[in-house]
This record gives sequence, structure tokens and C-alpha cells, in this order.
Amino acid sequence: MVQETRDQPVQGLFWMAITGLLFVGVTAVVKHLGDDVPPAQAAFLRYVLGLVFLLPLIGRLVRVRLDRRQVGLFALRGAAHTGAVILWFFAMTQIPIAEVTAMNYLSPVYVTLGAALFLGERLRTRRILAVIVALIGAVIILRPGLREIEMGHIAMLFTAVFFAGGYLIAKQLSSEVEPSMIVAMLSITVTIGLAPFAWAVWVPVDGTALAWLFLVACLATAGHTTMTIAFASAPVSVTQPVTFLQLIWATLLGAFVFNEGLDVWVLIGGGIIMASVSVLAWREALARGREAAVAAPLPR
Repeated sequence: MVQETRDQPVQGLFWMAITGLLFVGVTAVVKHLGDDVPPAQAAFLRYVLGLVFLLPLIGRLVRVRLDRRQVGLFALRGAAHTGAVILWFFAMTQIPIAEVTAMNYLSPVYVTLGAALFLGERLRTRRILAVIVALIGAVIILRPGLREIEMGHIAMLFTAVFFAGGYLIAKQLSSEVEPSMIVAMLSITVTIGLAPFAWAVWVPVDGTALAWLFLVACLATAGHTTMTIAFASAPVSVTQPVTFLQLIWATLLGAFVFNEGLDVWVLIGGGIIMASVSVLAWREALARGREAAVAAPLPR
């Protein structure tokens, strides 16, 4: 049974703000580690250490029964997420935190396009406009021709694509498998997917690096938990704009902790992308509300 979203906007905004802080903490720790540990290996260790959070679910995992199609979808999602995680860890070693954060906002835009291309959803005018505006924001961040586009920027473009693909597959599975199993299967498949890439570049890792990576796993798990609470407390159209604070915090962190400097164009471009995503979420919520009202039975 799907839990209905409660109308508690203040609580939803609070938990989404906490979510942003936790995810910025993830980026800060990964940035701190730098390239001391190869990206694929760092990502693998982060997921291996995070498997400890699956221990309470072992019994249910053993009992779950999946058909061949579901197994294939889980494997495909794991492959997409594996690519996204490696590229994200790589980008964190190449470009400023603020730029990684801002370009990650492109994922919902790619989801919109993917839903139209692969799930048969209508690409309404508002969706097309939101995509165009978001891409303008990405161009402002990258500023091709005005500065050098680094490999980290290219990595983030593909990171958003892979994350969007994983989200679309999860959306397909959400009506067939309970959410906790979807999260658990993602952790397992990504760990398996990362293993050969990590093995290919393996270097010795000391206890300090392992501790930092376990902290990444803890922060990421906590972030997904608080995000779930936020979504349960208020509609996405309410909580979505608060995620822009993550870019503000990431920019300040990069400037004052990692001496990356303040790039106003990244804030402007990220703001434009976030605004397009937020307006789209708001319009979609209104449309769903109207459809629900039309479909609702007459009172008796």
C-alpha cells in the first residue's frame, strides 16, 4: 500500500533542507579524499561499507521472489547507477563542488525526456519549455567558447543521464516491488557492478580512508532517509525548490574550505535549472490535482 503524502509543508521543507546538508557532506568528504583513492575503488568501498545498513533486510531479501524481467531490470538499473557513481566520483576530483552540484540538477530534466521516449508519457508544452530552460542553465554553467570544458564537466553530463535512467527503471519497478527492496537491490547490484572496475585500479587503502568512506555511506544513507521523510510530509512541488540550498552550501564549502573561488555564473546557471525543475514539479502537481478531481466519484 502506498503511503499518502501528508500536508505538512514546514516539516517537509525542514527535512529537505537537512537532506541537502547531508548530501553536501557526502561531496565534502569525497572532495577531501581527492584522487588518493581511484574513483572506481572509492565508489566500490563506499558501497561495500554501506552494505551494513542492509543487515536488517536480509530475511526479506532471501524470501523475495523476482521474475526474469524484474531481475533484468534490476541488473540494468545497477549498471546505469554503476556508471553514474564512477563518473560522479571522478568529476569530484576534477571540477569544483559547486559545478558538480549544479550539473547534477539536470537529472530530473533527463527523466522528463526519458519518460516521454521510453514510458510513453506525453511531452507537454510545459515539459518542453522546462527542458529548454534547464539546458540554457547548463550552457551558462559550462560557457563553451568562453572557458575550457574539462573532463569533469563531460563526466557530469553523462552522470545525470545515467542517474535519470536508473530513476526511470525504479519507477517501472515501484509498482511491483516494495521500496525497501528496490533500495536494497540497488546497493547489491552497484556493489557487484563496481567490483571489476575497482579491482582494475586497486591501490592499498589505510584505515583513515576507510573511515572517511564509511562516513560517506552513513551520510548518504541518512540523506536518503530524510529525503523520504520530506516526500512523505509534503508534495515534491513544495520541497523541490529547497534543494537549491544545496548549491548555495556547496558553493560556500568549495570557496571557504577547498579554496575553489566563487563563480557567480554557476549559481545563476544552477538557479535557472532548479527554477525550471521546480516550476515543472508545481505544474505537474496542479495537473494531477485536476485529473484527480475529474476522476473522483460524486459524493453520496
